[in-house]
Amino acid sequence: MTVESTAARTPRRSAGNKAGTTGTKRTTSTTKKAAGAGKSAEPALVQLLTPEGKRVKNAEFDKYVADVTAEDLRGLYRDMVLTRRFDAEATALQRQGELGLWASLLGQEAAQIGSGRALRDDDYVFPTYREHGVAWCRGVDPTNLLGMFRGVNNGGWDPNGNNFHLYTIVIGSQTLHATGYAMGITKDGADSAVIAYFGDGASSQGDVAEAFTFSAVYNAPVVFFCQNNQWAISEPTEKQSRVPLYQRAQGYGFPGVRVDGNDVLANLAVTKWALERARAGEGPTLVEAFTYRMGAHTTSDDPTRYRTDDERLAWEAKDPILRLRRHLEAAHHADEGFFAELETESEALGKRVREAVRAMPDPDHFAIFENVYADGHALVDEERAQFAAYQDSFADEDGGK
Repeated sequence: MTVESTAARTPRRSAGNKAGTTGTKRTTSTTKKAAGAGKSAEPALVQLLTPEGKRVKNAEFDKYVADVTAEDLRGLYRDMVLTRRFDAEATALQRQGELGLWASLLGQEAAQIGSGRALRDDDYVFPTYREHGVAWCRGVDPTNLLGMFRGVNNGGWDPNGNNFHLYTIVIGSQTLHATGYAMGITKDGADSAVIAYFGDGASSQGDVAEAFTFSAVYNAPVVFFCQNNQWAISEPTEKQSRVPLYQRAQGYGFPGVRVDGNDVLANLAVTKWALERARAGEGPTLVEAFTYRMGAHTTSDDPTRYRTDDERLAWEAKDPILRLRRHLEAAHHADEGFFAELETESEALGKRVREAVRAMPDPDHFAIFENVYADGHALVDEERAQFAAYQDSFADEDGGK
């Protein structure tokens, strides 16, 4: 058993998602059986697809993906491939000097696409700065994710347009934002849910602990989705926690579950389960997606300085995209024509991203001073004048001042 406990719109292309929920409080069999879970040496792990692409049964979570069709599976595969292609293009653009920084999701596609496709449109997402796959699922144009990393805007999209909050750079603070939003949902009487994404490193932040406390006490409809990619920059998980991260939920009084983060089907199932709990008034859930960051923490990082090639190669064998492709081929759900067409679409996406980034106009250098105070401020006026003098100190294109 995998779970430990002490206590209005339809998605754009949801893989077998049921929009209907119940408004009455219920106790799932998963939660009832939670006592004593996770006491073995190896933490329990929800898995529906093995690294070889073989479908395996899970008595607790199979029902949440029972209506997933071959078309849905191809859609999940397409999502992961295009997200990876976008991510690779963004990394290349940073290396070419077009972006100041980039946080790659390489290797974490299944966790993001699986959980992202479990959401209803009226659910609200609070991401970190790496949830490019979730943004894709919410309908945010990939090019809009790049403005902040190019330094031309502070986000690039309307959070309420897709119920997808702006990227959060401050580590862990979005879990508090999500908790407060979820508490507001209960006051409004809505049946939607909230999901907050964070990493294993953020799980050590005080903001996350406070979010767990408030969400439990107020029974907030929030799913805490931790992508445990094994490394908080250069710090391994074993130096952050004495217990598996999902077991931390037990101390706060709500369920925790560990899912194979490279299994898109398992992430879809577990997240749907957690969201249904939230909508039914059963409070928060902690999902730990056990995955691996195949690339650097960001483009300013060099992972070869702190981890081995053997470790990376072992996780490459568990690649989420290769895993689903093996399943599609073995089940005859996709042919070479499908994969070839997707490759063409992938390259077209890369080209569109390149062109869009290079065409982004530079921002007004003085706009940053305009929205600090409604009525102006003497100190801001002084800073604006100093900045103007600094700008004027540079030579223009003709070599003059």
